[in-house]
Amino acid sequence: MMEALLTEFIDNLWLYLSMPVISGIVGYGTNVLAIKMMFEPLEFIGKPPFLGWQGIVPRRAAKMAAISVETITTHLISQQEIFARLDAERVADELEPVLNDMVENIVDQVMTEYEPGFWEALPQFVKRQIYQRVKRDAPRLINEIMQQLKLNISQMYDLEDMVVTKLCEDKALLNRIFSEVGAQEFTFIGRSGLYFGFLFGLVQMLVWLFFQQGWLLPAFGLLVGYATNAIALKMIFSPKEPVKVGPVTFQGLFMKRQKEVSRDYGRLVSSYVLTPANIVEGILKGPYSDKVFDMIGRHVQRAVDEQTNLAKPFVTFAVGTQTYREMKARAAEQLIASLPTTLKHIEDYADEALDLENTLSTRLESLKPQQFEGMLRPAFEQDEWILITVGAALGLAVGFFQLVVMFGG
Repeated sequence: MMEALLTEFIDNLWLYLSMPVISGIVGYGTNVLAIKMMFEPLEFIGKPPFLGWQGIVPRRAAKMAAISVETITTHLISQQEIFARLDAERVADELEPVLNDMVENIVDQVMTEYEPGFWEALPQFVKRQIYQRVKRDAPRLINEIMQQLKLNISQMYDLEDMVVTKLCEDKALLNRIFSEVGAQEFTFIGRSGLYFGFLFGLVQMLVWLFFQQGWLLPAFGLLVGYATNAIALKMIFSPKEPVKVGPVTFQGLFMKRQKEVSRDYGRLVSSYVLTPANIVEGILKGPYSDKVFDMIGRHVQRAVDEQTNLAKPFVTFAVGTQTYREMKARAAEQLIASLPTTLKHIEDYADEALDLENTLSTRLESLKPQQFEGMLRPAFEQDEWILITVGAALGLAVGFFQLVVMFGG
């Protein structure tokens, strides 16, 4: 019998040797495809809701972003701490030069709009006194606004809304965070498919040599496509804690790289999500922006009253009380409209003061494995059954191909 088996093997040597090779290619291909399906395409392609595909991460962008926010705000940093790190006086000092440049334009625009004749007739030295007085008190105004913002931060700013909005609007950025943080794990998934697929193929070759049943090849294809994905995903996250077996220590690949992953995550989030520009945009465009603008408007109008206090009876007489109120409101609007451009001048200081990259990296590195797992696990667990099923289906198809084409059906 052994002689007959040996003859069968030699006579069909290339067919038998092709089994582990094809099995390895199937394992690698299905795993790489699974990774692609996680991130691509960014938008749904096909006929919704079922005929077509959208990458798992971009399709569940809101939930993925919410999970990232929960990790950030629960374990890494709060919005109160972010704003506590910004010194109000330093912010005022940083903004003073650009505010000085804006003062004359804002005053001229408002006065020319409401009372061009009165403003034109006003002596130049009086105008200069008004400019100088406003410039002198502008830093105090900014300081007061910053202090009020800090005291009422929970009513003025929503960090979670800002992060979720940013990541949902920019799905490519969300993909980048997950793909770069888990880059080595995704590479492992592809390679493990090749290795495990080859090993399964060797078993398939030996079984086929002894039992040439038609169902074996499709069954092994199904097993390879399923198992290579399932095993790779398991090895990434399990075991969470190091487990020593003799001289060898086992731990999930992602968990083992906690220090390196923490550094990458801190860099990405501080560079593209929790940036000074995005934080400012969250203040000016977030759900509480009306409250912020109302607060700024009240401060600006009060400052206008203070600046014109000595001449107020004359001013209100000349322009009318209602017009004077409108002028104050218009001055506040002009300042608020210029804020996005103005606040860009504090970005360098804010980067230095917040030190978010170091903060996020250090705190993420100290998380317990169960908490740390939440950084990447959500990218898989939502629809990982789909990835495994697709891998199994492709493996089954290749098994039928082997049976029909290579072994004559």
